[in-house]
Amino acid sequence: MRVAIAGAGAVGRSIAQELVQDGHQVMLIERDRAHFDPNSVEQAEWVQADACELSSLEDAGMQLCDVVIAATGDDKVNLVVSLLAKTEFAVRRVVARVNDPTNEWLFTESWGVDVAVSTPRLLAAMVEESVTIGDVVRLLTLRQGQANLVEITLDESTPFAGRAVSELTLPRDAALVTILRGGRVIVPQPDDTLEGGDELLFVTTAAVEQDIKTALGY
Repeated sequence: MRVAIAGAGAVGRSIAQELVQDGHQVMLIERDRAHFDPNSVEQAEWVQADACELSSLEDAGMQLCDVVIAATGDDKVNLVVSLLAKTEFAVRRVVARVNDPTNEWLFTESWGVDVAVSTPRLLAAMVEESVTIGDVVRLLTLRQGQANLVEITLDESTPFAGRAVSELTLPRDAALVTILRGGRVIVPQPDDTLEGGDELLFVTTAAVEQDIKTALGY
């Protein structure tokens, strides 16, 4: 893919490095000369420009990008970049960084955002996920809030140990997508059995998150 990243601070550079290593074409757009450091990610294309200016994005070739990531430390900038990417350049996938959790409600389809990533929320979710048994932990919001990626860990005494995935009676708007067991990632098949300590990842709507918990006996 060709990916444009607005913001070449620590976050933007880290994302760029990961994407470059995975074989993607990456363009970093940075206005601040202090953050403009092509040597930090040599394989990426660097553009010194204001990502909120339409003409700068045109010159940079954003219309050729498959994905745009708004990764600056300013939520206002990230919203503007997202809106321009989606409405002016018809970018297929727009991912935006949310710096202040109180602004998260703004990062929706109305502003061109397909996926909003809130670092504080993710960190809190990771803490909860590491210490919580039997509770639903929301890890990520997908598709403008229409669906969430959630995790629930089975305790060692779960009555579902040894039972097949097909025996789970899940709500209509929920799907079990992955079972994490030790160091393994299991794509669940109907005949696969559950074990105590399994971490179950579901894609679901917010309305039925608690129904998943009930279906698992919590």
